[in-house]
Amino acid sequence: MTGPFLPRTPALRALARLAILALAFSGVARAAPAPSVTLAETYRGGIDLADYWVSEKYDGVRGYWDGQRLITRGGLVIQTPAWFTAGWPNHAMDGELWTGYGEFARVSGIVRSHEPLDADWRDVRYRVFDLPDHPGPFDARVPAIRRVIAAIDQPWVTAVGQFRVDDTTALDTAMARVIARGGEGLILHRGAAKYRAGRSDDLLKLKPYDDAEARVIGHNPGQGRLEGLMGSLDVRTPDGREFAIGSGFTDAQRASPPPIGSWITYRYNGQTVTGLPRFARFLRRRPAGPPPEVDRVPDR
Repeated sequence: MTGPFLPRTPALRALARLAILALAFSGVARAAPAPSVTLAETYRGGIDLADYWVSEKYDGVRGYWDGQRLITRGGLVIQTPAWFTAGWPNHAMDGELWTGYGEFARVSGIVRSHEPLDADWRDVRYRVFDLPDHPGPFDARVPAIRRVIAAIDQPWVTAVGQFRVDDTTALDTAMARVIARGGEGLILHRGAAKYRAGRSDDLLKLKPYDDAEARVIGHNPGQGRLEGLMGSLDVRTPDGREFAIGSGFTDAQRASPPPIGSWITYRYNGQTVTGLPRFARFLRRRPAGPPPEVDRVPDR
């Protein structure tokens, strides 16, 4: 293949392929088994809120400290400056690497860089929300998290604030405060639940919209003002449903759309009677590829 993907001359193509192989092997060297983490179901109401702790949901990159290194949810070993994790405990911590509201793309780029830059990592905060090795329920883990963070005593490592609400009115008020400051939503964690891997109603996420992942399978050209740009993406969900997403893109993203085969995250508001997402709109490209729990997307 030539054109925009590989140089035209054999010598340059060979160099390009060597560069690609080098990148591939460097990626393999930084890979680790994906950590077994707890995953959130979507909050649908009808639960006893007295059973749950509530916290803000931060839109960053999940970072799992295994006692020796930071790993993403997908198993990528995160290269940090030595000072960033110096003095951290030899037991697991689960948290979010975050630089600020609306900065997912920036923190994602920092976390996935092969060469960590001090200037970038000075802006990163590690917000810890759980202790996977702790044997007790979340009620006991909340004060334990605070003790661990106090012992670390580093300004970039903080415990995610956990609080209680009395009813749905208080929950809605907390949600409104988070959204007003640019936040993503809330997390509800059952106080009696022990840390366990997988998705369950022990952990619930509450956001003003639903989101999900899909793989790009096609590009459709734009028309009118969008002539010469991408008009919409054809995507396929992990369970094989196919539909198009035509909104949520900037002109720059339409000029250089997510490539076929890549994964994206999209927002939507409920489902149609046929089970497709309603008002689907592009949120961002997934920099780490498919969701960790997706083994294979059906091909047709």
